[in-house]
Amino acid sequence: MTRFVVTGTDTGIGKTIFAAALAGATGAPYWKPIQSGLEDETDSEVVARLGNVAILPESYRLNTPASPHLAAEIDGVTIDVAALTPPPGDLIIEGAGGALVPVTRTTLYADLFARWQIPVIVCARTALGTINHSLLTIEALHSRGAPIHGVAFLGDAVEDSEATIAAIGGVRRLGRLPIIDPLTRETLAAAFASCFDSTDFR
Repeated sequence: MTRFVVTGTDTGIGKTIFAAALAGATGAPYWKPIQSGLEDETDSEVVARLGNVAILPESYRLNTPASPHLAAEIDGVTIDVAALTPPPGDLIIEGAGGALVPVTRTTLYADLFARWQIPVIVCARTALGTINHSLLTIEALHSRGAPIHGVAFLGDAVEDSEATIAAIGGVRRLGRLPIIDPLTRETLAAAFASCFDSTDFR
């Protein structure tokens, strides 16, 4: 069964692009439990455009572009954490921002990941500062008992940073998705196929 959670070390680092590539390569449906901000293209719409896979509807669609806990409060919505249960079967789940983004005032995404016990893929930039951000994310997930499948790097190659994070964090180095220009369904699929081993996601 193909069943993974995709999280990141920060927001805006490209984890939705990776999620689209992973979903497209495996054929697994995509689910974004909470979408904050609806003015621009949503993450589900990005994955539908780039991944050509089934998209499951979000449990919560919040207008305000902010962390889910704040967006929900501003929009007058109460997020029921207990109801955020992934549907069965093959599935690629994407969180919002990083692992410690608050879903509510008392629950973080990492808490959900620990409850779900679905292997987590940490998306990490290769830019300066990534060692600290990545190791903090890995430590936060480990401390809560969330299973980590490995780290997927995004950006230009920085061999020492990538190797250091994998070694110190004690996690699998899955591969690196480079900057893709132009970014299309075809170029993304080709880049994923050349930079990742499909057997790592079975």
